[in-house]
Amino acid sequence: MLEYYINDILRSLFVLVIIGGGIYTVLRMNRNRIWHDVFRQIWSVPIARISFGVICLYLFVFLLDSISYPLFKEVNKKHVFVNSRTLLEVIYTPAREESYSAPMAKYQFTDKKMENKGIHPAGTNINGEDVLMNAFKGIKVAFTIGGLTTLIILPIGIFFGLIAGYFGKGADTTVTYVYSTLACIPEILLLIALMNIFGNGVLQLCIALGITSWVGLCRIVRGETMKQKNMEYVQSARALGQSHFRIIFKHILPNVMHIILITSILRFSGLVMAEVILSYLGLGVPPEIASWGIMIDQSRGELARDPMVWWNIITAFSFMFILILSVNFFGDTIRDVLDPRTRVKGVKA
Repeated sequence: MLEYYINDILRSLFVLVIIGGGIYTVLRMNRNRIWHDVFRQIWSVPIARISFGVICLYLFVFLLDSISYPLFKEVNKKHVFVNSRTLLEVIYTPAREESYSAPMAKYQFTDKKMENKGIHPAGTNINGEDVLMNAFKGIKVAFTIGGLTTLIILPIGIFFGLIAGYFGKGADTTVTYVYSTLACIPEILLLIALMNIFGNGVLQLCIALGITSWVGLCRIVRGETMKQKNMEYVQSARALGQSHFRIIFKHILPNVMHIILITSILRFSGLVMAEVILSYLGLGVPPEIASWGIMIDQSRGELARDPMVWWNIITAFSFMFILILSVNFFGDTIRDVLDPRTRVKGVKA
């Protein structure tokens, strides 16, 4: 049990470090005049402000469900660790019912004579679990998969994209051949094959998504690098005798970071949808982990009932739809501000 407690502590610290690092990076970037103007332009768009607020709300729930709260039991005058609960479970502790319960219902859905132990805003599922709680926990799965997969995609896509775009010839041919081969295979079929090999699990799913998702980023970075390497500032750096890798990572990489940022944000929605689809097919996260894909999978039989149990799928779909819509709106605004070719009316440079 102590091992689980230590793992919970390490997981909580990892989440805090990642979120703290992100906030610190944004604050440092805001001190730069150029990035300060970019943030100001993004904030001037009303839909971007609303989307950012929704994303922050989701991140807050994710943070609450990622920080564990240890539970101890006194045995022979000693405190023994028995379990851990997240801050979300401490704040919101819905009662478990016998079976289905409709939203805000006082009695069981299948037995009108049996009174519920508590009130459930989004009802309960067949196991008596609070649907709203499962939807909250689905946020943790979505951000975990999106975050970990992005950490896998970024170094692979950026490195090979920069190498292929800058050196060309043999390096470009090799990298292009590899990602073209992967791109020829339907992504969902490749994901299903990889999940059958790796098995179900959050980490396994992140690795499988990382293997299939770096291709798009690599292609974009390669094309942008090929354009940047012919710019005057790169030619000047060569004339000064700077090494190739210094030119790549000190001069070219900062000038393609806006493309990387836009691609990563917009790709997040695809990663969330991939988890939902694979979990729906029984190849994603294990059934004991609450996720939106598992909730939608459980709803297949519920929709065929008479009377129909609709609240499980509606809640999961609503949480997923709001997050993806907010991320896409926010990503589109960032793209319009950073990329002059797609700048729309109303977003000024």
